[in-house]
Amino acid sequence: MGQLPGVGVFCRGGCGFSRLLAWCFLLVLSPQTPGSRGAEAVWTAYLNVSWRVPHTGVNRTVWELSEEGVYGQDSPLEPVAGVLVPPDGPGALNACNPHTNFTVPTVPGDWGSSVQVSWLALIQRGGGCTFADKIHLAYERGASGAVIFNFPGTRNEVIPMSHPGAGDIVAIMIGNLKGTKILQSIQRGIQVTMVIEVGKKHGPWVNHYSIFFVSVSFFIITAATVGYFIFYSARRLRNARAQSRKQRQLKADAKKAIGRLQLRTLKQGDKEIGPDGDSCAVCIELYKPNDLVRILTCNSTVAPSHHYYAEMLVNHEANSMAVDVVPHVDNPTFEEDESPDQETTVREIKS
Repeated sequence: MGQLPGVGVFCRGGCGFSRLLAWCFLLVLSPQTPGSRGAEAVWTAYLNVSWRVPHTGVNRTVWELSEEGVYGQDSPLEPVAGVLVPPDGPGALNACNPHTNFTVPTVPGDWGSSVQVSWLALIQRGGGCTFADKIHLAYERGASGAVIFNFPGTRNEVIPMSHPGAGDIVAIMIGNLKGTKILQSIQRGIQVTMVIEVGKKHGPWVNHYSIFFVSVSFFIITAATVGYFIFYSARRLRNARAQSRKQRQLKADAKKAIGRLQLRTLKQGDKEIGPDGDSCAVCIELYKPNDLVRILTCNSTVAPSHHYYAEMLVNHEANSMAVDVVPHVDNPTFEEDESPDQETTVREIKS
């Protein structure tokens, strides 16, 4: 008989990046030996299944070796062997009824007695009871181990069972296709024997729900990070533009304010030309008659030939210049000066 699909790779095709991401978050491996286990470890089971048809006169046995089982989380990690026996009755496959019985084959014993062979309970998952209930019932009936096969529709998918309080016997899970195949053989009168051996240790079990949860969480975190980055960048850009507009406005206000300062032509006899007269606030040079000067709010004067110095200063210090100039102007609305004879304005330079 051909070998059925196994569970050597736990996640069926199509997991891709989600499976890799989930394992990156959950995989924690530590060196352990069979017989000792961590809560995060999953151990597979090697299955050696054989078929023998009794009372046919044909002494032929067929074996099938595969790694298609998974030990329960609370099961002893040890080998076990026996004849597979399902619960009695067509509706008792789940073994949820505490009165469920198993018809165990016997072999002749001493003094004409019959002795039960070593056997393993073959039970279907589901039915409204827990894994622990099924395994504990098999233990009470004398089984050497319990083989739980998954419910219909799951093909050969398996999970590591949790069955606290029922760790007296070996318990493994196999896929539905595998279990149904064995059950149908038994119902046809074929005796099926299974030898269970400890397989390989794998990292923490990642089922489809865990993969979905980790994938969604990763997507949410990524989206939140990208969203925050976009929001932060937009906020910085908006603040930079607002600051640039404010600086341009302050420069314009300074120009308007300084443009309203008084222009004056010096004449002979003015105090600025006398021995005790003022000098240019920019170059500190003495004034001469007919010099055109601008009167600053601090009563200082500056020569028009040095207007470019003030222009240079106001470009670097527009903020402070606007604060200095605006309080000294009578009209704070900064109306445009429409005089065509208005000369180029200069910025105030405090003395």
